[in-house]
Amino acid sequence: MVCSFALATEFAYALPPAEDTPEEILRTEIITEARSPVDGKSLTPAQYAELQAQLEAGPPIDPKLSPQVRRTITLLRLRQFIRTFFPFLLR
Repeated sequence: MVCSFALATEFAYALPPAEDTPEEILRTEIITEARSPVDGKSLTPAQYAELQAQLEAGPPIDPKLSPQVRRTITLLRLRQFIRTFFPFLLR
């Protein structure tokens, strides 16, 4: 009987402190302050949403590249594709 009481107190030490906020509650909290992923400045929720929309739109899809750079990129992609099937080639 005494032994079982001693074991029960050991399990009580494994519990988190009473003042600790449970993770389930922390996950449901609404974050009202935001930081810019670009420069780290504080933003309002409206500014943050606008910045996210601008970042998702992104730069132009077809940037202006010289034909030589475009050909080099194409050859590197082709080389990477070939190496996935034949890793012993192109070393």
